[in-house]
Amino acid sequence: MIQSNKILDYVGSTPLVELSRMSVNKDVRIFAKLEGYNPTGSIKDRVAKYLVESAEIAGHIHPGDTLVEASTGNTGLALALVGKQKGYKVKIVLPSLATPGVADMLLTYGVEVIWCEPDVGMKGAIQLAERLGREPGCFNTRQFESEYNCLAHYETTGLEIAQSLSRVDMLIAGIGTGGTLMGVGKRLLEYNPDVRIIGVEPKMGEQLQGLRNLQEGYVPPLLDLDKLSGRFLVDSETAFASSKELLEAEGIFAGVSSGAVLHCAQRLATRLDSGNIVLVFADAGWKYLQSGPWKKEMESRMLNPDDTAWW
Repeated sequence: MIQSNKILDYVGSTPLVELSRMSVNKDVRIFAKLEGYNPTGSIKDRVAKYLVESAEIAGHIHPGDTLVEASTGNTGLALALVGKQKGYKVKIVLPSLATPGVADMLLTYGVEVIWCEPDVGMKGAIQLAERLGREPGCFNTRQFESEYNCLAHYETTGLEIAQSLSRVDMLIAGIGTGGTLMGVGKRLLEYNPDVRIIGVEPKMGEQLQGLRNLQEGYVPPLLDLDKLSGRFLVDSETAFASSKELLEAEGIFAGVSSGAVLHCAQRLATRLDSGNIVLVFADAGWKYLQSGPWKKEMESRMLNPDDTAWW
């Protein structure tokens, strides 16, 4: 008998790989959870699946309804996939400062994009999604507030890491909704009560896809700052340089936010005598080729006849 597997069956179970060339301390091993291997290329596939399936179980949504969410991109794409598979329309409130090209991808998936002015920030986008979610036939999945965001990472991401490594001494992930840090951290603490949980955020006023600076007016309700061992600020230039270094040294093309996480790990590895550090690389870099520093990098190499375009 031929087994029938659907695309949502392949959410999760992503690779955990050692970055043997990236550690600056020979006694500290650095591992990366490559979430770009999810179907739409990001960790948000896990969250979208849990948000929608929990709403189905509770009877909050029915085929033909519209899923509403505030997103800078990845959650919107993930919900688009889940919606296609399960028969829902999707409406995404997208801040106008989102990474160029994100709207094109969402529109290609058939998503209705509602633009939100930059001066209202992510908080304003969330409030607009809340209002839209109250319209007939609409359901706001509330990624920034739903306990199922954390549960997705507790039951899947965190468990996968714990089952792959006998010991984790430090977890490092970007601060977005807070779901990854809280969910994975909770699971890893059950295996090692001394594990350190580090959140990475961009410097004030800088943009890193999917990450939040908590000083800019919005602290995600899911994020319990008391559960963090520390927070680490990374500027966008350093994050890009680290993601480029990762690509050249390991052949792993991760998103720029992953570069920020990697930079943090390299800094903190110098402060450890030994141990295992696990990084969550939230997405792959292919979505950002036509925007920001990757585009400038490609253009500069193509204009220089002595260089070969890296891709």
